[in-house]
Amino acid sequence: MNLAVSKPTLIGIDWGTSSLRAFLIGARGEVLDSISKPQGIMHIENGDFETVFGELVQNWIANGPIPVIASGMITSRNGWVETPYVNVPSGAAELADSLVPFNTESGMTIQFVTGMTTEQNGAPDVMRGEETQIIGASALGICDGTFVLPGTHSKWITVKKDRIENYATFMTGEVFSALRTHTILRTLMEEGPFHEGGFRMGVQAGLSKGARLLHDLFNVRTLPLFNKISGEMVEDYLSGMLIGAEISGVDHKSIVGPVTIIGNDNLADKYEIALDVTELNCKRAPDDIVARGHFLIAKTAGLIS
Repeated sequence: MNLAVSKPTLIGIDWGTSSLRAFLIGARGEVLDSISKPQGIMHIENGDFETVFGELVQNWIANGPIPVIASGMITSRNGWVETPYVNVPSGAAELADSLVPFNTESGMTIQFVTGMTTEQNGAPDVMRGEETQIIGASALGICDGTFVLPGTHSKWITVKKDRIENYATFMTGEVFSALRTHTILRTLMEEGPFHEGGFRMGVQAGLSKGARLLHDLFNVRTLPLFNKISGEMVEDYLSGMLIGAEISGVDHKSIVGPVTIIGNDNLADKYEIALDVTELNCKRAPDDIVARGHFLIAKTAGLIS
C-alpha cells in the first residue's frame, strides 16, 4: 500500500455469494490496498457478518474512521441487511439517493448500495452488485454500450449516457454446474486442460440450435459415445454450447459497440472466445472496476468530497 500517493478516503466492499473483496480507496478513486476472501454470504457461520466485517477493516481504520460503502448479495434476503431495488433506467445519482445506512455494533456506519430491477416479458429480473461495477465503468469513461458479466447468473446490460437502461439475466453457470455434476452427461467427461477446439464447437452448436437446446444437449453424450469428440473435449463442449445459447438469446439489435466483458477469470476468457466465434467485438474491463463504482456512488452521495 502506497499511502504517500494518496490518503485513504473510502472503504469499498463487494460482498457476493461465494466470496468478498474489499478495497481501500484513495482520493482520486485509485485502489491503495485490497483484500479477497472466500467468505461470501453463504459461507458466514451463523450469519456473523459483524465479526467478518470487523476483521476485514480493522487495519484500515487503525488511524481513524473512514466511510464504508458495500454492494452485492450482502444486501439480499440472505445477507446482512436486505435493501429494496431501484428501477431501470438508473445510474449513480439514483443509487446514491437510495443508499441504506446501517450502524454496526462497533459504532461504524456502512452505506449499502441497493439492488436494481427491471421486467422481461411480464416477469421481474433483479441484480445486486453488478450495478456498482457498471457505475465503475462509467467512472472510467465507458458511458455507453453493452456489458456482459459472466458468472453463475450471467448479466447482459445495456448502458446509455451513464445509466443502466436495461438488462437480462441468464442462469448459464448454474445450469452448467447442475448438468456437469448431476446428470448422465457427466459420465463421458474426462479430466484434462481446457480444450479450446471443443469449446468453440460447443459455442457454434449453441448459437445455431436456439430452441432445440434441450434436444441437442443430449449430443453431449452421443458425440463422445460415437468418438466424434474426445472425452477431454466434452466438458468444454457443454460449456460452449450453453454460452453459445446464452449469446443467441441476447437481443443483438440492442448491442452497441464492442461488448465489454467484466471479469478476469477463466470464465471471462471463455466469453471472449465465444464472442469471437459469434464475430462480436469485445474488450475487457479493468479488475478494480467495482471499486471505481463504490467511489463514484460515494462521491455522488456526498460521503466523500
